[in-house]
Amino acid sequence: MDSLEQLQAEIVACRACPRLVDWRERVAREKRAAFRSEEYWGRPVPGFGDLRARLVVIGLAPAAQGANRTGRMFTGDRSGAFLYAALHRAGYANQPEAVHRDDGLALRGAYITAPVRCAPPANRPTPAELVACRPYLGRELALLRGARVFLALGGFGYRAIAQELGIRPRPAFAHGLEVPLGDGRTVVCSYHVSQQNTFTGKLTEAMIDAVLERARALGA
Repeated sequence: MDSLEQLQAEIVACRACPRLVDWRERVAREKRAAFRSEEYWGRPVPGFGDLRARLVVIGLAPAAQGANRTGRMFTGDRSGAFLYAALHRAGYANQPEAVHRDDGLALRGAYITAPVRCAPPANRPTPAELVACRPYLGRELALLRGARVFLALGGFGYRAIAQELGIRPRPAFAHGLEVPLGDGRTVVCSYHVSQQNTFTGKLTEAMIDAVLERARALGA
């Protein structure tokens, strides 16, 4: 029987994509000056959250100076700060900050994952890297048996979860889009919580709060 512990151990040990292995480890060696004294994670990043989650959040990939440094999804960068603050306001997180793996953060009813587990150069994984990483997401979703809502952050996350859940034809991505799966489950879309989107106002706190409120209602 598959288990979350087994899956996470396999993810962390993965070295399937030479380009990604080289990049994530180089970033971990050539540290950003602000984090010079820290020990970087520099490995694939497993999912994080509540195994009984009703809500599954799907991003893109670990950020080089965020999760690739801290070892936890969306932790240690501005995108994560925006996301976890929103999850806290929505009642999914016990605190609004996500600084490092041992900061006491816990999720209730939510789980965060991504279709790519290693930080890719320029945030652009290749098609081959996506194929290599895809089985991890499928196994993870199979273990999250109570999931009712899948929140895709950005078009990349939406395409990945639509492929995994067999959504055909796939409606065009849009912020606030809802795609019922016909079995009580729903995919919901939001603009990605990237610094570019949040700093320019393309994605505001009110917008992400509204999406999470809708996700809560759909998952009830």
